[in-house]
Amino acid sequence: MAFGERLREIRGGFERAFWVANVSELFERLAYYAAFASLANYLHERLNFPIEQTGALTGLFGGLVWFLAIFGGALADRMGFRRALSTAYFILTCAYFMLGSLGSAWMAPLRAAVPLVLLVTVVLMLPALGVALVKPSVVGTIARSSSPNVRSIGYSIYYTIVNIGGAAGPFLASYVHQRMRVESVFRLSALCVFLMFFGVLLFFREPRRSGEDWAQATSLGQSAHNFWTVLTNPRFMIFLLIFTGYWIVFWQEFIMLPLYIHGYINPHADVELILVTDAAAVICLQVVISFLTRKIPAFRAITLGTLISALAWLIVAGHPAIWTAVLSLFVVALGEMTQSPRYYEYISRLAPAGQQGTYMGFAFMPIGIGSLIGGWLGGAVMHHFGEVVHRPQEAWWVISGIGVATAVGLWMYDRIVRPGTADAES
Repeated sequence: MAFGERLREIRGGFERAFWVANVSELFERLAYYAAFASLANYLHERLNFPIEQTGALTGLFGGLVWFLAIFGGALADRMGFRRALSTAYFILTCAYFMLGSLGSAWMAPLRAAVPLVLLVTVVLMLPALGVALVKPSVVGTIARSSSPNVRSIGYSIYYTIVNIGGAAGPFLASYVHQRMRVESVFRLSALCVFLMFFGVLLFFREPRRSGEDWAQATSLGQSAHNFWTVLTNPRFMIFLLIFTGYWIVFWQEFIMLPLYIHGYINPHADVELILVTDAAAVICLQVVISFLTRKIPAFRAITLGTLISALAWLIVAGHPAIWTAVLSLFVVALGEMTQSPRYYEYISRLAPAGQQGTYMGFAFMPIGIGSLIGGWLGGAVMHHFGEVVHRPQEAWWVISGIGVATAVGLWMYDRIVRPGTADAES
């Protein structure tokens, strides 16, 4: 096919809803990662939470999103994508604004009436309700608003936009935080999603729905059956629980690392800018890494990526400095790029016909569990090694140890359990 003909296919292969949904996803990811980049130090330094509670609360913010994503798709199907997206962006606007206003005078009566930890917990749970509707709505819109011959390109555009938002969020958080109070970062996040609330209402039109889509949306009984089938598949669930260790290690870039940098390297360091490293590396190198690792079987790539990310934290542990923190994040990103595409490929090949959506929904479960456990564990480990025994660098040895143990667990699982079919390993 000639290049000009292919270009015409791409230009005409997407409905307007495709572009509106992807632009809204860009701003949603920007808002989310801007807030995430500033959250740990905001809770610890501005709201005076101890390190243990800071870790647990930060993990809660990152964890609930992925649990609710398992159910968000079914709800978005029944609401319709336009209504689901506008509802989600309204919820996110309120959530981020309240998060940035926790210390404000107008919230003083509420702070006096409710314990601060309970108030913050509730506010941190609200973004999960919004994001859990956004993700399936955007992905579903891509499927319905793309012609079959350009759909793979549509998902590539989506993946690129997600990572651009992941890099732009911490970058803009850094810019705002350097010039204003940290609370303004969360108000920036609120503004971004508030604009998308109006953008969806004004420009988004519900994409076409095929007869197959209607059948899938209305078959609640079949959805419940598929859900129970996956939940009672012991081999698959064991794999997901083992792989949770990867995300316990990964999420420390948002949980432990900001606290470690401000507490033990440089209290004036621009943490938000440092956290740009991961997403920027993925944007620049994902295609290259995928090409270099294409001949590695999927499960081995998952194990290798887990090991790389685990060992990355030993860099900053061996020599605490800003440049080693950046280098650790870069190596964590290399591990992420090695395993992430192959992880979803592996699960999609394991899924029986008609259950791909349910299996892929469960693929998010380790991300959520890893954030919840990682938040609690990261805060406890940082408190013990930093504030009790005064050897903060040793906290990273614990985190790396968890990652190495996860890689060993995956290797043993592959040798002993051997789930799935030959296709999953091809």
